[in-house]
Amino acid sequence: MTTQLGLFEEAKVEVGQPEPMATVRVGSRVAQIPLHKRRREACNKLMEILAELEGKDIHIGSYDAGGRHFWLDNLKLPRLKLDWYPPGRHTKDYIPSVVVLWGSRSAQVRIFTDYLVAVREQEYQGYWHWLLDFRNGLWEHPIDNYRSHYACLTITKFKD
Repeated sequence: MTTQLGLFEEAKVEVGQPEPMATVRVGSRVAQIPLHKRRREACNKLMEILAELEGKDIHIGSYDAGGRHFWLDNLKLPRLKLDWYPPGRHTKDYIPSVVVLWGSRSAQVRIFTDYLVAVREQEYQGYWHWLLDFRNGLWEHPIDNYRSHYACLTITKFKD
């Protein structure tokens, strides 16, 4: 019986896992996009913003380039409470798959973070907008056929 030599163990080199990439096919061309890194950065920024907004009144709005879901326009969530799934929010590099924003009277908005790519911040006449960008491949060739290629969720904090 032969034994296989472990070259990496002998050289004491750590073997890392490659970062998963989303594959988008356009005709005969194939592009691989590292969504996991962008998603991790966007989720970390989103978690910081939501921790700051917890307990305050916010307004939620959304728009979608494909028009496949109901639009929200300044839906008020008073006394914001946060919930995350799966649990484990205090660990390093934690990426929740679902973020639930709870308001009063059981009002809730669920944010699925699987295609979250960016969180932008804008200030307009004394109040703040946070824009959450969701991308699903290209217009002609989406990664998930049941979702639109672009959607944006806005979180607005008006003046106190």
